[in-house]
Amino acid sequence: MDNLVKKQIKFKIDEIDQLFSEYNLIFENLKYEEPDLFNMTILGSVLHSFYNGLENIFDLIAKNIDKNVPTGSRSHQELLHQMASENENRDEVINEELYLKLREYATFRHFYRHAYSFQLNWKKMKPLVDNVHTVWQKTKLCLKNFT
Repeated sequence: MDNLVKKQIKFKIDEIDQLFSEYNLIFENLKYEEPDLFNMTILGSVLHSFYNGLENIFDLIAKNIDKNVPTGSRSHQELLHQMASENENRDEVINEELYLKLREYATFRHFYRHAYSFQLNWKKMKPLVDNVHTVWQKTKLCLKNFT
């Protein structure tokens, strides 16, 4: 893998780390109370940004290493699946377990893009919010092993 691609991936990893750092207080407050609509909207935005950041990394890999970026109406799902599969240019980027977890974040991101914030449902969001840091750490480890 070329050094420029490695640097770009590292930069995007650092941006996702900064995302969680900037919003750490809202995650800390969840230990004491459930979020109101205002805070659910913020958390929804963080989940959305988290998956966008991952997809940006996956897109870099697809463009620069795979030389194949999915297009069309299912391109987001295909890109995620592509990262969980090896090809002639590389090994898998993420494992099957992570693929299944990240599909949940991709689904949420799709919902968030097309919904009004008042339609957010804490019972549905809570597992994603509760697990996002663990999922990120596992994904980051996969990405670091890949690069």
